[in-house]
Amino acid sequence: MCSEENFSSLFLQKENVKYYIIAGEASGDLHGSNLMNAIAKQDRAAQFRVWGGDKMQASGGEIVKHIKELAFMGFWEVFSNLFTILNNIKYCKQDIAEWQPDVVVLIDYPGFNFRLLPFLKSKNFKIVWYIAPQVWAWKENRTELLKKYVDKLLVILPFEVDFFKKWEMNAQFVGHPLLDVIEEKISHAPEVKTIALLPGSRKQEIEKMLPLYIAASKHFPNHEFIVTGMSIHGTAYYEKYLSGSNCKLSMDATYEVLKKSNAALVTSGTATLETALLRVPQVVCYKGNFISYFIGRMLVKVPFISIVNLVCEKQVVKELIQYEANETQIVSELNKILQPDIRSLILKEYEMLWQKLGGTGASHHAAMAVVEMAKK
Repeated sequence: MCSEENFSSLFLQKENVKYYIIAGEASGDLHGSNLMNAIAKQDRAAQFRVWGGDKMQASGGEIVKHIKELAFMGFWEVFSNLFTILNNIKYCKQDIAEWQPDVVVLIDYPGFNFRLLPFLKSKNFKIVWYIAPQVWAWKENRTELLKKYVDKLLVILPFEVDFFKKWEMNAQFVGHPLLDVIEEKISHAPEVKTIALLPGSRKQEIEKMLPLYIAASKHFPNHEFIVTGMSIHGTAYYEKYLSGSNCKLSMDATYEVLKKSNAALVTSGTATLETALLRVPQVVCYKGNFISYFIGRMLVKVPFISIVNLVCEKQVVKELIQYEANETQIVSELNKILQPDIRSLILKEYEMLWQKLGGTGASHHAAMAVVEMAKK
């Protein structure tokens, strides 16, 4: 392992070190941008060419494809957009071959990134996978592909180290990058009557979940409900759902909304962990395409869908999935977490979650591993 002190001498050997980074979702854009910032501090010769979003672009990345063109979730959604996905994969391979990076960093996004591995290895590119794919949840046999092709696997959940050890893989636990982001925004001053609605980052999630959340909000006339929106979809996209409701819209301000919220309805994904780390009691909901849900139910092997419950290894937050994600049950569970005694129990479990996820510095640790691989 190369110490941080030795990096400066290594950089004298080569100028314009090239980092090709691929992220396909909003969470990957966030973690990718923080990784890039950390790399830039350690490698002043760093050049970034990326598949990502506005945050990665703001961190100095030259955007090849924006995440708004890439986020497809669910078996049916992937199948129906297969031609676009295959064309994106082909274009990505060509672009990498032309740019000739010193290292390729894959951030989560397994459906896309797994298809690049054989090509990258055949061209002798060095591969780091940051935020390992959740092969412990389903498609465990894909671990063989990681073992065969990936040079460095960086994991962000503590139990993943033991999982990959069973496959004779030496995964490096760097900590969860959200801890760094949340630490800067940790002051939580909830307003008793404020409830956050987090409908998801993809349009197919929003179309399923937001109408349900708005319907549930009508049962709480004395509370203020705030929907967290994303500017990549545009204000008008959300307002068509909010018409006739008392819900407010706040764009690109999820953390600010959560910081002043007393409870939240959250669509399953990274947002469930963000909500927990900001100490907001929540109900986790997910409702997808019937075909995608049916196939997923047969294949997924884990007992929970939220990272909060998976890390804590028990139900800390209530999960309402598919048919359970209906107006009646959402209202019932939201009423429960608004009760002081239930709220207190959830917040105690959240403190344990912080401890299990380790300390801050994930982006820094990951950047050190990436820079070392680039210079190897």
